[in-house]
Amino acid sequence: MHRRVTLGLAALRTTGVGALLLLIWNPAARRLGVGGAPRLVLLDASLSMAGRGGHWAAALDTARALAHGDVIWRFGARVTAFDTLAPRDGASRLAPALAAAAARGGPVAIVTDGAIADHADAPADLLRSARIVVLPRTPFFDAFVSDVTGPSRIAAGDTIRLRVSYGTAGKRETGNGKRTATLVASVGGRRLASRVVDLPDSGVVSADLPFPASRFPFPGWVAVEVGLEGVGDEEARDDARTLVLQVSAAPSIVLLASPPDWDTRFLAHALEDVAQAPVKVLVAADPGGTRWRDAATLAAVRPGEVARAVQGAALLVEAGDPATFARVTAKGALLVWPLGRRQEGDWYVQPPVTSPIAGALAGVAWDSLPPVTALGELAPSSPSDSSPVIALTARLARRGPPRAVIALSQRDGKRRATIAAGGLYRWAFRGGASAEAYRALVAGLTDWLLAGGTGSGERFVPVTTVTVNGLPLQWRWTAAGDPRDVVLSLATARGQQQDTLRFDAGGRAELWLPPGQYRYAAAEGPERGLVAVDTYSDEWRPAPVVVAPQPGATGGRLAGVALRDRWWLFVAAIAAFAGEWAWRRRQGLP
Repeated sequence: MHRRVTLGLAALRTTGVGALLLLIWNPAARRLGVGGAPRLVLLDASLSMAGRGGHWAAALDTARALAHGDVIWRFGARVTAFDTLAPRDGASRLAPALAAAAARGGPVAIVTDGAIADHADAPADLLRSARIVVLPRTPFFDAFVSDVTGPSRIAAGDTIRLRVSYGTAGKRETGNGKRTATLVASVGGRRLASRVVDLPDSGVVSADLPFPASRFPFPGWVAVEVGLEGVGDEEARDDARTLVLQVSAAPSIVLLASPPDWDTRFLAHALEDVAQAPVKVLVAADPGGTRWRDAATLAAVRPGEVARAVQGAALLVEAGDPATFARVTAKGALLVWPLGRRQEGDWYVQPPVTSPIAGALAGVAWDSLPPVTALGELAPSSPSDSSPVIALTARLARRGPPRAVIALSQRDGKRRATIAAGGLYRWAFRGGASAEAYRALVAGLTDWLLAGGTGSGERFVPVTTVTVNGLPLQWRWTAAGDPRDVVLSLATARGQQQDTLRFDAGGRAELWLPPGQYRYAAAEGPERGLVAVDTYSDEWRPAPVVVAPQPGATGGRLAGVALRDRWWLFVAAIAAFAGEWAWRRRQGLP
């Protein structure tokens, strides 16, 4: 006996067919928070997270809880993969990490102590959409030495004057900490000089710390540590900074002026300023230059002392009558400023053409410079000289053909520059932009001359001889041709090690090293020297919290979700057809 079809069977059939039609059509819906990439957590791994008052263990636990097994990146001076090692980066730079996270996609969370160095550079829209968890450091009082400046080269008989910047940060509790401290300069634990200074309530102040170079225990490369003693603060790792300099038996730069004039006087001051090295100035007022005097004291200088100073100088300046210097032989680079026949007049210097010092002169307003007062003819080059490069030219009253003012050349591997103009001091005398142009010219010439060394053939040099904890030592390729990898031997108090400088296309290389002093030597080459990584870092100091906690965007990015991606629709279709079949069988329907 056949039974009729009920409403229940019709409902099951309609549900199954409807689900099947929807699966065939497969429409897509868009909603928030369904990105394809898993959650990304950016964990602040700068030194401040493990410094005084930091909460590194809590930050690790928080990052793991937020990630739920997804991806964690560390950020600081660079962006790296996750690990649980103690923080070691000397900067808190969030902008590169946010940019990389945006390219990856997906929701982002940030765990930090709030002291972000590049907060102003971080994209505001990316920062607003991220979830931020701030674990601020416990407040503490800190005294520190933020910077030490001084010459990079000095002669054994000179006086070194260090400029030390120091200060305090954080809240000083009643009775905690001292109002005065002692600035101490030392080498290898041996005290060279000291001075009692007043500590500011907050901020940074500066003081000079002079002492004679004869106190150094030995000539050569020296690392001078300048620190605060007796400060009573709670963080000792930022109480000292290091300055690396080279102590030589002779001055690094010697200027011979015969006779002296305004040009040589202004040149001596500019050289000492831009080269950060002592300049020995010897003058001879009598014809022939047989009786030399020290320009600083006017004391007579014996010919033997003049010869020794010239032989030990990395840069020799011969200014005056060329006949005076006929018996002088420069061991290093040479700057010649002859006083010969010159044509008087208003000679206006023209913008530079392509030359090794053109980059140092970029930005000079040449039309605003006063004219030089005279211009001579450059002496013909010798057969051993390379083809001279004209770095600057000038025209009389802005008319007529240009004539050479400065020429650059090389002889036997040593660099040589010749200045044919008189009255260049007027640039420095006027002040303002003209004085800056004069300083830029002297700096460009000095850098080019000293970069050639003394024929030692150095191919690379450190950009800075000292870096702070958690940042790399940077190196620059200076030789001709394409840069290539160099194996370095590094001698430290912990022993000997080797590393490789891998120069990029721009001639730059980096070495990430722990704090310490490193005497380096190239495995194949003449390069030798001393570099240092300070224990100091800005991260040790108390810093303001510049980001606030926030929940971030509730969803995430928009994503399309097709109906075939919803498992329950397949279950509904199968269940409807199976239910209808079973019901029909029970009722005896076909």
